[in-house]
Amino acid sequence: MAAPQNRNARKRNSCIFLVSACLAGIHCTYKGKDKLDRRVRKLADQGLALPVCPEVMGGSSVPRQTCEIVGGDGADVLDKRARVVTPSGQDISRILLKGAREALRTAQRCGIKKAILKSKSPSCGYGLIYDGTFTRRLKKGDGVTAALLRRNHIRVYTEKDKTHA
Repeated sequence: MAAPQNRNARKRNSCIFLVSACLAGIHCTYKGKDKLDRRVRKLADQGLALPVCPEVMGGSSVPRQTCEIVGGDGADVLDKRARVVTPSGQDISRILLKGAREALRTAQRCGIKKAILKSKSPSCGYGLIYDGTFTRRLKKGDGVTAALLRRNHIRVYTEKDKTHA
């Protein structure tokens, strides 16, 4: 008879989604708050979603300065054609790249093929992100983590999507 798996191992192996930790109620946004989405929290509570914060995984503190992508989107950051900067001009691309790679490794290790990520974020945003002017204007594009996950055939959604099927 096989040895029983521990509860956390079972939970991790049953995860369907990688999710932005802030959506699951974890206080990890740049302001040190969460962006709770009850549907995402329920998935995490049921062991169907694994919360990650790529910015924290890359070495960012909580709280931290806000940041936006300048010169393109997350795909351009991956290809070194754009940068992620703070309002003071500090380039933190390295941090978001490291966090994106960690999030991807986590998804791959757990066999996860879908992600629900925080909309508009320079890390997790999918479809629309802030335009790099710190004026709250949006532009088409993905954040760094969303772009890397998509390049690796992981389907990305945001909390605003009605269905995650």
